[in-house]
Amino acid sequence: MEFPGSHILSVNQFSREDVEYIFQVADSMQPYANRERITKVLDGAILGNMFFEPSTRTRVSFGCAFNLLGGHVRETTDVKSSSLTKGESLYDTARVISGYSDVVVMRHPQSGSVGEFAKASRVPVINGGDGPNEHPSQAVLDLYTIRKELHSQNRSINGMKIAMVGDLKHGRTVHSLSQLLLLYDDLKIRLISPAELRMPESIVDILKQKGHEVLETEDMESELAGNDILYLTRIQEERFASKEEADSYRGRFRLNQAIYTRYCEPNTVIMHPLPRDSRAEANELDNDLNQNPGLAIFRQTDNGVLVRMALFALILDVVHKIDDTSSDVGWYTERRFQ
Repeated sequence: MEFPGSHILSVNQFSREDVEYIFQVADSMQPYANRERITKVLDGAILGNMFFEPSTRTRVSFGCAFNLLGGHVRETTDVKSSSLTKGESLYDTARVISGYSDVVVMRHPQSGSVGEFAKASRVPVINGGDGPNEHPSQAVLDLYTIRKELHSQNRSINGMKIAMVGDLKHGRTVHSLSQLLLLYDDLKIRLISPAELRMPESIVDILKQKGHEVLETEDMESELAGNDILYLTRIQEERFASKEEADSYRGRFRLNQAIYTRYCEPNTVIMHPLPRDSRAEANELDNDLNQNPGLAIFRQTDNGVLVRMALFALILDVVHKIDDTSSDVGWYTERRFQ
């Protein structure tokens, strides 16, 4: 794809070459994300960060990524604080906000809403999650994490075995990641969920059509062995008709150190898009895994900044100008627990 000036709405926009290029640019962002260098390449540029659904990591990491490139961030964080509550259309909102911004990141609870917004926007729009539909930047950072984790073990994405566990029906992160995996070959994919929360059939079908080996099951423990990647996701309570319905599934699939030791290979990578639900009745990813070297969830969040910096640099066409405005950091920057 041609990145400059483009919207990022779906992972289906990307070819294998596009993904590899994003990864290459993300790698080059490391000195700036680590605060080893400063760049002002986006000095004066404005990001409109529009989040009409709760978010912590996605919203803050997009803002952080833009700031690290020297840009400025303006945020809307609640539908109730916007004119949408007065009946304003997404078209009108897009026309106005895009006049104030150079790029917009948007999250909205309705599928297709970000695409509708983008049609009226005068500047590039990045989908920060549209209901249960897609979350393209999360999928790219997840794949980037998988690539880095496997590379550290002298393995590659092609031929890997991955298990996705949890609410696969409503989890937009696993929907988008599954579609990105179509770009790779000979994967063994285990989809572990309650029968009522299975991965959408359309996604399962295209994975099989690609030639990947796909198994759907409700039995987590029998399918933990031999995986390179375990990707867990929480019960998406906000997608259910009631809290009581969501509670009926909460806590069915839990991973702790004892289960990991019993069933998993010692170097199995554990991923989760976060937030992990640490309430006692859920606890899908136990705190006793925090010191497990295979737990990659915080490396995942760090990688999110790199990938989102890369997307901004590509969309605003400054990839080859970043070093021109760079300088040394003038403050104490040591990062512990890397």
